Amino acid sequence: MRTFDLSPLFRSTVGFDHLSRMLDAAQRLDDTAFSYPPYNIEKLGDDDYRITMAVAGFGESDIEITAQDHTLVISGKARRDDGQAQYLHRGIAGRSFERRFELADFIRVEGASMANGLLHVQLKREVPEQMKPRTIKIEAAPGAAPKVIEGSTADKAA
Repeated sequence: MRTFDLSPLFRSTVGFDHLSRMLDAAQRLDDTAFSYPPYNIEKLGDDDYRITMAVAGFGESDIEITAQDHTLVISGKARRDDGQAQYLHRGIAGRSFERRFELADFIRVEGASMANGLLHVQLKREVPEQMKPRTIKIEAAPGAAPKVIEGSTADKAA
């Protein structure tokens, strides 16, 4: 197991202390937990993203999508088997799932759609105007103008 020393990062940044918690949580995750259902994360443009998840056997009413506090949760509830079918081979997984995605600041869920057994969740980064870069004008402080002593400057007095 690797450990990362993030103290050099914290010397020159402000407000990124949650980053160390996220990295610690990512190290503790089990890779097998991410095997069902399979999904893709796509970058469609500078500010547009899409999560595509294979949810064969689930209907729109079986899936719930919740976005709260920088976390997107997609969960699916398996339908109850009526017991009528007798399977010779059962290869289509129909178990319940819950998948969590940590969203960066200003990422908003625009919508979701389902087609051909694939769930598509559209995401967009929307940076508010007050957070975009702006130029700050430097103004002279009151009383910062050079003082003139009896009509001569300090250079002549020296």
